[in-house]
Amino acid sequence: MAVQRSSYAKLQRDRAKKAKAQAKRERKSEERPDGDDGVDLEGDALIAKLTGHSGPPSPDELLQLVSALHARFEADEIDFDEFEELKGALMRRLAVDS
Repeated sequence: MAVQRSSYAKLQRDRAKKAKAQAKRERKSEERPDGDDGVDLEGDALIAKLTGHSGPPSPDELLQLVSALHARFEADEIDFDEFEELKGALMRRLAVDS
């Protein structure tokens, strides 16, 4: 039996989805023309605000910040994209002992 091909409508949806993703990438790159992704600055501001000091936080403070970030996300104070960016910024600062 022959394999059924994708419908034209499905192909159009896939193309529209790819075009939307490309437009989003371009829009984000235009927002940050210097090439900086902005996540670290946002993460630094969050850490400074929540810890009360601008120095590097301890691993315990970082874990508390991650916990607070999860609570903010669950309370719908921030959206998923912002949650992922901030969580990534915090996780990059955690030192992993091997």
